[in-house]
Amino acid sequence: MLPFEFTVEGPPLSHQTRDRSRLRAWKLPVSRAASWRWRENAPVAENLRVTVTYYHEGLETRIDNDNLLKPIQDALIGVVYIDDRQITDTMVRETAIDGSFHVRGASWVLLEAFHRGNEFLHIIVGPAPDHATQGWGIR
Repeated sequence: MLPFEFTVEGPPLSHQTRDRSRLRAWKLPVSRAASWRWRENAPVAENLRVTVTYYHEGLETRIDNDNLLKPIQDALIGVVYIDDRQITDTMVRETAIDGSFHVRGASWVLLEAFHRGNEFLHIIVGPAPDHATQGWGIR
């Protein structure tokens, strides 16, 4: 079940877009890709960590990490988890798809997306760390 990963082709759409119908339409392939990989599992009720890596064309993107993340989190409600309040930890990365990568140990899900050669998002949902026992480096 967890951790769980999937990819979505194409550039993400910002949570800040003014075209709300376009945003709703963009969430649909995210939800479908997650549903296809999640299969027949029911949404989980535990606290979660979400990691999103956006492999993009060019050196820079025009989307802020927080605006990239929110539509993805919303699209997974009712598919992978019950409510996005369950997400206690997040990481968002943006990296050029034409960069150099160490791929030893990479998943087939990730390698298949690289093989297609288009921009994509790699999304991993896993259990959140125990905040009581895994400190924040503050003493």
